[in-house]
Amino acid sequence: MPGIYLHIPFCKHKCTYCDFTSFPDKLAFAEAYMACLYKEMQLRAEELRDVVFDTVYIGGGTPSVIDPAYIYGAMKQIVKHFKLSKDPEVTIEMNPGTVNEKKIATYKRAGVNRFSVGLQTAIDAQLEEIGRIHNVRDYLYCTTLLKGENFSADVMLGLRGQTKEDLRKTIEVAAGSGATHISMYALTPEDGTPIYTQYLNGELPDGDEVRELYDYGYALLKEKGYRRYEVSNFCKPGYESRHNLNYWRRGEYIGFGVSASSFFYGRRFTNTFGLDEYMKCVLSGFLPVVENEAVEGEDAKFEFVMLALRTSEGLSAAKYRQAFGSDWREDFREAYRRTERYFETEGDRTFIKDEYLYVQNKILIEYAN
Repeated sequence: MPGIYLHIPFCKHKCTYCDFTSFPDKLAFAEAYMACLYKEMQLRAEELRDVVFDTVYIGGGTPSVIDPAYIYGAMKQIVKHFKLSKDPEVTIEMNPGTVNEKKIATYKRAGVNRFSVGLQTAIDAQLEEIGRIHNVRDYLYCTTLLKGENFSADVMLGLRGQTKEDLRKTIEVAAGSGATHISMYALTPEDGTPIYTQYLNGELPDGDEVRELYDYGYALLKEKGYRRYEVSNFCKPGYESRHNLNYWRRGEYIGFGVSASSFFYGRRFTNTFGLDEYMKCVLSGFLPVVENEAVEGEDAKFEFVMLALRTSEGLSAAKYRQAFGSDWREDFREAYRRTERYFETEGDRTFIKDEYLYVQNKILIEYAN
């Protein structure tokens, strides 16, 4: 089933690695922005009135930095304008340095039943260096408020000076806090971010070192009962992120807010990245879309293959044939011949072998040609 994404672009401080659309100096605009977010939902309501949505994901930025009443209001607007499944998954991203008991209680009243907590590392000095506003104590306090809840913890690889011992401590903190899901992903230094200078100076771990950290972390998570279901995502049985699984299954989703992307009716469209432009557009009664293109033909086939092979579900030949009326191995004959040694097959499904999943980008790039 399709999903809904809400982008909350405000934060207290921009992290050194952050390349997302977020504004640390515009929190005063939160009330006006959320009013525009509600109006954008209203503008989309009629065309989506027959769609049943299974997930809602509130991301950012730092959604937990704004007044929780706005999150409650956003969920009321979603319920008012759209149809939700009987048991929707509703996730909110949180920075541990912005959370308190009242906020958690308000989120739960709003219908939030899954929480994504940005731990990143359990080494306070590393948190400070990358510009995080929280420390490990804040994370542990946050997770005590979430005791018994379904929550995920983010773990970052490739920080300057990061060792296997640092990673072990981080995973033990995340697992010990009761996280049902752990996202372990490699830092990607983006041009224009402060940490990019460290990358250019050779101060960050290189690709081989990050691969070693990943393999070490993978083994430790497996030992602790977390199953890898996507290259960067691990969970206890039954706690996969339904919202993210929908992305990887090339399902439909609608995004609201500045810079939010959507994929519906075979088209991919993206909202403006400018806060002022977004608000002016919506207040004038227009959808704030700046990019809109059909994804079809070879592009659609590549997306299907690329997304499916990222996951433990693998690529179903039957589902590919149902979508495109052909055999994926024939459509990508030369690419498959060059990469066949990296795959294993079970029934009609093809998977990247465990030992190659971390480097799946190097495999999948063959299918883009």
